[in-house]
Amino acid sequence: MVDFAQRDPMSPAFWDERFERRFTPWDRGGVPQALRDFAASGPLTTLIPGCGSAYELAFLADAGWDAVAIDFSPAAVAAGKAAVGAHAARVVEADFFAWQPESPLQLIYERAFLCALPRAMRPQVAARWAALLAPGALLAGYFFFDDAPKGPPFGITRAELEALLEADFECIADDAVSDSIPVFEGKERWMIWRRR
Repeated sequence: MVDFAQRDPMSPAFWDERFERRFTPWDRGGVPQALRDFAASGPLTTLIPGCGSAYELAFLADAGWDAVAIDFSPAAVAAGKAAVGAHAARVVEADFFAWQPESPLQLIYERAFLCALPRAMRPQVAARWAALLAPGALLAGYFFFDDAPKGPPFGITRAELEALLEADFECIADDAVSDSIPVFEGKERWMIWRRR
């Protein structure tokens, strides 16, 4: 059992400690298949919040996408910059709730960001997604369905997710995931939500 001094996932120090001690069980070390398939449809101006090691950023940037990855943990940003090589300038230390895009976003990619934050933060996350995306833009990625009381990751029920997003988003894809890493296995779905 790993013992950590930091217990508040709303603090950058919580994530710094985990990255510095290389305790990142949510890190798959690469790009999941559903994103690879989705990216084949063409480039979009994209935000990756809570990017961690940012493998997806390198993949999208190599495919010609205008993508930026943000994290509020300096250690996560350092790991992301190291992982993406030539695209390091696209990994930015920033607070998701204050960050502003340089050009309108067409996509926010969700990968373990919502489930990293305490459940009480969900309304603020959903409101921020809606504020950052114009009608027709997409929120796409992996959503973690679980009812375990402890986290992170903090799971959500399907009904809770629908209630959280249905005022501003319409679900246009909901698919099983075949290449989950152990922490998410059998409990995540690839979903695409279109901003109303």
